Amino acid sequence: MFPFRRRGQVAVVELFGIIGGAVRSAVYGRIFDNIRRSRSIKAVVVDIDSPGGSAIASEYLYYSLSRVAEDKPVVAFIGGMGASGGYMISCAAQRVVALPGSMIGSIGVISMRPILQELLERVGISFSVNKSAPLKDMGAFYRKPTPEEETRMQALVDELYASFVAKVAVARHMTGEQAQVHATGEVFTGRRSLEMGLVDELGDLDRALEVAAGLANIPVPKRPFYIRPSRPLKARLLGGFGASLAETLVEETERRLMDRVFYLPPGWGP
Repeated sequence: MFPFRRRGQVAVVELFGIIGGAVRSAVYGRIFDNIRRSRSIKAVVVDIDSPGGSAIASEYLYYSLSRVAEDKPVVAFIGGMGASGGYMISCAAQRVVALPGSMIGSIGVISMRPILQELLERVGISFSVNKSAPLKDMGAFYRKPTPEEETRMQALVDELYASFVAKVAVARHMTGEQAQVHATGEVFTGRRSLEMGLVDELGDLDRALEVAAGLANIPVPKRPFYIRPSRPLKARLLGGFGASLAETLVEETERRLMDRVFYLPPGWGP
């Protein structure tokens, strides 16, 4: 739990980076759970600047934040990018405030993986594989997928896509058909997103704080309570620029090795 704070606080949680990489789902899940249990925190603003990331991690955080929203007001603020999995998380909030020039949307799912079969053959590397069922190594990097595997993977992508669209429809008070019109994988400016019904209003972080305080029926805080994840050990050891560089390299490696289904906009894939 958080240290004692005066009652009537509005918490601000910064969610910056790739979900499943810099945004570690287990860490943020604990933060959201502590906010839900806190008696002093009356409302929360989630400051989102994320292109999305892991499908599993994005959905995990969506449900974690949804549980907070069941007990107290939650406002999402998108000041940079709220795309794909980042936008999904904003759908757990009662209100979404965005800057006019922010990038929002990219509602969709993408599955990708490197196929290194030809490269491995050139350097004389082969794999001996023993498996319990024909599909046990589906998605393996050392061979091309079979037609059956491609069909099954597409079915998985379609299922996750339908789930994403359904979340958008509920959050934005749309029919499934209306939500699907916007679920093309495109990104839109905050201004255009307002016209489309993907956000509630345009404004800055201060406006998001005002909305959160109004929903909680408390005064607008002069100094909100910022909640940030503790820095990983590598960051504490390296510090400064070295930490930033190390975190970037580790984040990129994690992103390329994590699960192969993503909520990411075009150009952000491994």
